[in-house]
Amino acid sequence: MPFESDLADPDDLVLIRQAVRDLCAQFPDSYWAECDRAHRFPWEFYRAMADGGWIGIAIPEEYGGGGRGILEAAAVLEEVAASGAAMNGASSLHMSIFGMQPVIRHGSPEMKARYLPHVADGSLHVAFGVTEPDAGTDTTRITTRAVRDGDSYRITGRKVWTSKALEADRILLLTRTTPLAECRKPTDGMTLFLVDKHAPGVGVVPIPKMGRNAVASCETTYDDVVVPLSDRVGDEGAGFRYLVDGLNAERVLIAAEAIGIGRVSLRTAVAYANERVVFNRPIGQNQGIAFPLAEAHAKLRAANLMVQEAARLVDAGVPCGEEANLAKYLAAEAGFFAADRALQTLGGFGYASEYHVERYFREARLMRIAPISQELVLSYVAEHVLGLPRSY
Repeated sequence: MPFESDLADPDDLVLIRQAVRDLCAQFPDSYWAECDRAHRFPWEFYRAMADGGWIGIAIPEEYGGGGRGILEAAAVLEEVAASGAAMNGASSLHMSIFGMQPVIRHGSPEMKARYLPHVADGSLHVAFGVTEPDAGTDTTRITTRAVRDGDSYRITGRKVWTSKALEADRILLLTRTTPLAECRKPTDGMTLFLVDKHAPGVGVVPIPKMGRNAVASCETTYDDVVVPLSDRVGDEGAGFRYLVDGLNAERVLIAAEAIGIGRVSLRTAVAYANERVVFNRPIGQNQGIAFPLAEAHAKLRAANLMVQEAARLVDAGVPCGEEANLAKYLAAEAGFFAADRALQTLGGFGYASEYHVERYFREARLMRIAPISQELVLSYVAEHVLGLPRSY
């Protein structure tokens, strides 16, 4: 095996990884290729993971979850991606894992009791609505508006790239409850809601895209949608601060998935390089093939250490913006490098769907732009770590 992290893991993480590998082995590359081709949600896989208790791994035990942390959740999603499921498999699960962190930390006891057990057992699907067409990653510029109306709110606006919105029952939605011009700070005046996707006025339309087609990314619209006060997460106006609790976890989990795609890409490339004979020798004997694959291994191992550190800090409740962002940055670069070198190693066969490397390549590319671009990570590091002037 060209890359494994088990030797550095505690015994329970080794057991978690092995159990997830065994489950994922029931879903070969052909399954994922067909789901991707048909734009079909991987229901069989999702239900198997739910039955195994993996979806609720980071939800407290009192609500039917596994009571584990982001470190363990990252191990689960890395193994899912490394099985060949790549982002199609991981994205079917990860919103239910990281997306509920604001609810776990800031939701009312009634909200947690009402929703978390159903998320943990896989019966309640959740999507994440933050990005808007005219705001992008400048989250303070969102215009989706929630206006208090007695014991409810009325929400109007539009979001894009809301993954899993087709299957979702609830959308964790970031809104403005106070206009930006009236806020002391740009991050003030935003509020999170768990919106019923089936409520009158909610619209969902898939966005055609390059890859990860088993899990749709959607435009969602909200036309005077009535949301009860009980579905507000925490205090009005504190939504951005609550959102950050989920974003560091999200960066770590996406990073773990990038490592997983890098692993399966590298594994495929190494097997091919050992078997493919050209000019009477396996192509892996050529340094032009061997050295880039060795470099891919080195990048993945280094990035994985950053992922592990960031996950432990998230679980400890320690501020870790630098570590979470660097984990995402380094893993996205390492995963894509491995996928790119795998495609180059297989040559024309790497471009052919039959060998699945082109699917890994398409899905590995996604992590360099989502959930935050590499450039914005570097901007964060420049300002908040190095102390350079703010660039935006």
